[in-house]
Amino acid sequence: MTEHTHDGGTRQHAHHHDGGARQGGDQQGRLDLHEDADNAVDMWDGMYRERPKIWSGNPNPQLVAEITGMEPGTALDLGCGEGADAIWLAKHGWKVTAMDVSAVALERAAGHAREAGLQESVNWQQQDLAEWTPEPVFDLVSAQFLHSPLLPWRDSASKAAAAVAPGGTLLVVGHHPHGLAPWSRHHETDMFYTPEELAEELGLEHGPWSVGVLTSRERTLEDPDGNPATIMDTVLRATRKP
Repeated sequence: MTEHTHDGGTRQHAHHHDGGARQGGDQQGRLDLHEDADNAVDMWDGMYRERPKIWSGNPNPQLVAEITGMEPGTALDLGCGEGADAIWLAKHGWKVTAMDVSAVALERAAGHAREAGLQESVNWQQQDLAEWTPEPVFDLVSAQFLHSPLLPWRDSASKAAAAVAPGGTLLVVGHHPHGLAPWSRHHETDMFYTPEELAEELGLEHGPWSVGVLTSRERTLEDPDGNPATIMDTVLRATRKP
């Protein structure tokens, strides 16, 4: 999702998604996730149908910070939402596969790509991450704010890691449980994770990874009334050893 909180298919993001909110980050706590829905598709489609535009349309700031200047190749954007991250990657030369569980979000994303003249650079796929089996074929896998009541973050992070090709880059960004927006309704802090918890889950210390960044980062966004607020992101950038 862009700060969204989507999941590539469970959109594991309820926030995933953009400009900081993945477009989710900056929208944290303002949306009805329809958690009474029977499945991920209904939950996320219901959220997107609430408004003609959910996210800001800007790429997530940690994506821009970590990927700018990297040699482009094939990229996977999990929980792509309305497409801001995927389109930003395509503009910078990446050949992108973008997944989300919501057909409503994907239709909007494809429209934005057409408007940008990038329809041939992004392959939009409807996919529920809970049912997805990854293959290690991507030069870059970006998982931004994949927080969902239907898919544990450990599962989405592990699947993202499994999709990285040897020599490829994994970028995982999520809300830090101790740095949520003050107006957030999300009190289930087990949906979120610290850098230490993420590192342990992915076995970074002894696994096939070279860690470039593993940290917590504060950033400022606006609350629903337009006032500045500070939140914290967990950020991991790692390279799979050849």
